[in-house]
Parts: sequence; C-alpha cells; structure tokens
Amino acid sequence: MIETQQNGKSHHPLKVLKQLNDIGPHSLKGDKKTKRTTTISMMGERENPETNIGFISNNNVKVSVLQNERFSRQIILPQLGEVGQLKLLQAKVLVVGAGGLGCAMLPYLAAAGVGHIGICDDDIIQLHNLHRQVLYTTAQIGMQKAMVAATFIQSLNPDIFVSTYIERLTNKNALSIFEQYDIIADGTDNFVTRYLINDACVLLNKPLVYGAISAFEGQVSVFNCVDAHQQTTCSYRDIFPEPPAENEIPNCATAGVLGVLPGIIGCMQANEIIKLITGIGKPLHNVLFVYNALDSSSIKLKITKNKSADKSTDKYMPVNKKAFVDFNYEAACSPAILAAEEITAVEMYLLPPKSFQLVDVRNEEEQPKAANDELININLSVLIEQTALLTSAVLITVCQTGIRSKQAAIILKNIFGNTKKIFSLKGGIFELIKN
Repeated sequence: MIETQQNGKSHHPLKVLKQLNDIGPHSLKGDKKTKRTTTISMMGERENPETNIGFISNNNVKVSVLQNERFSRQIILPQLGEVGQLKLLQAKVLVVGAGGLGCAMLPYLAAAGVGHIGICDDDIIQLHNLHRQVLYTTAQIGMQKAMVAATFIQSLNPDIFVSTYIERLTNKNALSIFEQYDIIADGTDNFVTRYLINDACVLLNKPLVYGAISAFEGQVSVFNCVDAHQQTTCSYRDIFPEPPAENEIPNCATAGVLGVLPGIIGCMQANEIIKLITGIGKPLHNVLFVYNALDSSSIKLKITKNKSADKSTDKYMPVNKKAFVDFNYEAACSPAILAAEEITAVEMYLLPPKSFQLVDVRNEEEQPKAANDELININLSVLIEQTALLTSAVLITVCQTGIRSKQAAIILKNIFGNTKKIFSLKGGIFELIKN
C-alpha cells in the first residue's frame, strides 16, 4: 500500500501520478506540519519502538509461506534466519532524499523486506539525474521522485507499506515525520538538511544512517545509536560541529559525481540499516567509512565525542524541540548567501533588451550552455579581477543551481555598492533554459 503526504494532506498515488502527467514538470514545496500517518503492518506492531539495535519481533507473528519463498536465500543465513526476517518485516525506515543515494537504498530495503518505508522528497525528475538515479526513466522526467520511487518499490515487494512525503523537509515538519520511524537514512546533498536531520535524530533518539558523495569519493557512517555497551554513539556534529565555509565543499551540482558512486554508497547505507534492524554484524558506530572510486581504496576514520571547549557539539545544536523548531538552519549554514537578492528567469526576460548583463560564473567546460546575447562568462575564481568587463547598470549572476551565483552577487555588491543593481538568477542555468 502507498500513502502519500503532499503539503500535509493525504493523496491517492494514482491520482497524483495522473495529475503529474497532465500538468507536466513542476516542483512542490511546503513547510506545513505533515499530517501524521498511522499504518498498521500486516506483521503487527513492534513490541519496543525505542530499541535502536536488533529490533524485537512479535513472537505471535510468523513469516508467511509466500514470504518464506521470497526471502528464502536470506532466511537460510544462520546469522539472520526467520527471527531476523521478522525484525525486518516489522521495521519502519524513513529515507530522506530520493536522489542518487535514495535510488540505491530504496529497492534493496524493499527487497530485503523492511515492512514500512517512508520517502521524503519534494523534487522532480530531471534529465541530468538519470546517469546516477537509476529508479527513473526518460519518460518520467517532470514527475515527482518520491511517487515514482514508491510505485517502483511497491511493485518490487507488494507486501510492504510505503509512505511518501512530497514536501521539503524543514525544522517545522521533521520531528512529526521522524517520530513515526525507527531509523532515519540521510540521502540528501546539502548541509542545511544534513544538520537538520542530525539534530532531529538526536532530539528524538533516532539512529541516523549517513551517506554523502562528491566527485569520486563517498562517506558512510551510523550516528546516534545505542551501542553494545549501552553508550550513545557519535553524531554528525561530532565530525562537523558547524557547517564549512561556503564553496569549501561543493555538492554534486558544482563538483560533479561519477554515476556509479551513489549506487555504491547507497547500497552500503542499506546494508547498515539491515544490520541495525536485525542486530547482525558490526555497524559503523563511531567510524567514518571513506571510499574512493578511482582506486577502489577505503579507509575507516575513528570518531570520538567532540568535547573541546570551542567545538563542543552542544554549543551548536538546539537544546530541545522548541529550540529546534525556532532554529534558522538556512542562516546558520549559509549566512552570507541569504543576503543576495534573487531574480527569476521570467522576471529577467521581462527586462528591456540590452538593459542588463548576464554573468555566468561557472567553469567554461560546465554544461549546458545558454544562448543569450547579454551573457558573459567570468569564472567565480577570477571575478574580482574581471569587473572591468561589467559595464551594465544591472548585473545578473548565474551558475549551475543558484549557489555560486549568490556568492558572486555578494562579491559584486561589495565592489559596486549601490552604483549597480545586482541579482542572482534563482534556480541557476536550468531555470534559464527552461524559460
């Protein structure tokens, strides 16, 4: 069964898919409190929803004949067996992000028999996703990722329950969504959401399975669990107490990513989730696993609780749920960028011809290219040295997604002050081409 939450309201998945086909590409965003979903699994309720490792199964529940056949190659593993399979069937896992990492995690979690899977993503499928987000096809461009992914994994395993949240995860809705699940998996690609997810998991005592990718390198870890010694393991903030400086660590849109890498890292995340649920193996507690796809090397970095006076985790994260809801993650993770004034592609095209300069701050080899008479290419790294080329009274900076262009707009604002009107193109080059 699939249940859909869109801006806090329930929707039938087939109707949503039909609407998406009818109206074409769009993106839905919302920060309203998501309606809490109560779904009773065919396997019954778990006895102890707070257990972080080796979830307790209901002794009155048995694996059906068909399920026995479906999971037979897994059940015969002596470390897992029918008891482990029951734990999987009764577990509830939320995957935040249905991009490259989510596309790898979701089918393997469904195939393994995780009984209730949640998918939180407000994005739509775009052509540049398809080299790494292999749940989607060219024909599905413009459709909601969460709905397409949910339909796929439901067809893979019809016995499971799937809940979708077609809205942007914020500190206004995260707690109400997270509290319904046993484990949270981070498949996102930006620091604002990563810190938000981590802090919500810490406040709710939820295990967090973390994954991140960039270019040829990926990372995996398991945060905020109770380990074998009944000690709470490290959190994301123990590695990064505060966000890095803007552009210090680029995301996939700016640095690129090898298509197979999110598949490798996402599968590792799915493996960690299965280990947490069943209690088998040794999860990546207090360890950051780093993988390099170029030479197939990997290292394990030991993580310890950060208790230094100037970098203490407690110094940076919200102290309680109310503080979490009131916390401005956008400002905390990108304070300077918020000051940049944005303009949409539609608004830009309403300006008189020749009245502005469009400044592309990407590298020259970045694609796609935009055909625009007002466009000039000046890489962000040399922008300060090339300001003599900017002669128009109105300057509009553009990059791949709208992040670097905000930085460029602030740089130009500091140089020109009020002598020029300076904007950053909202949504980047793709919005420009689309409009």
